[in-house]
Amino acid sequence: MKSILIIGMGRFGRHLCRNLADLGNQIMIVDQVEENLEEMLPYVVSAKIGDCTNENVLKTLGIANFDICFVCIGTNFQSSLEITSLVKELGGRYVVSKANRDIHAKFLLRNGADDVIYPDRDIAEKIAVKYSANHVFDYIELTDEYSIYETPPLPQWVGKSLKESDIRNRHHINILGTKRGEQVDLMPPADYIIRSDDHMMIIGKKTDIDKLLEDIK
Repeated sequence: MKSILIIGMGRFGRHLCRNLADLGNQIMIVDQVEENLEEMLPYVVSAKIGDCTNENVLKTLGIANFDICFVCIGTNFQSSLEITSLVKELGGRYVVSKANRDIHAKFLLRNGADDVIYPDRDIAEKIAVKYSANHVFDYIELTDEYSIYETPPLPQWVGKSLKESDIRNRHHINILGTKRGEQVDLMPPADYIIRSDDHMMIIGKKTDIDKLLEDIK
């Protein structure tokens, strides 16, 4: 459990707040508009109306007491930059700011952000990969080179164990887990028998997984 401050209750800020609350974190939220705070009250321990470009407002929040401070201002980059810088100056331990463009990210990182997130870009990339390929159920990018894909098994794997299929040596990838309906089996044993209705959770280099996808019919 972490103590988290979220500044800005737009759509992304609200989704972030709900998910962080579901994971058991203690959250304080801040926004200039009271209506943006009201629906989030069941998820947080504290809510405050205020303009966080005002240093005096930020000083009342106890910035240094939070494990993470999220700056989720998406419509006004100048405000996002000012708030990010002020939060860091006031003792923010770890500041994560939302960016919409690469140039914004560069300025945010130079002015106090420890990390920058691109929610619109990230979901667009994920959707593009998922729907460009015929056999990708889900996709998570880990780095520029490595990703996790959820795919059907190759036909030649079906009815064989993971060991018999020799997937790692033949395809240079690893099976992170299998999914059948709602049941997920992480790190399946070597004697796990692959079924045609399995979803394989594959981790590896994108280039190797792309070759594998070409063989899935």
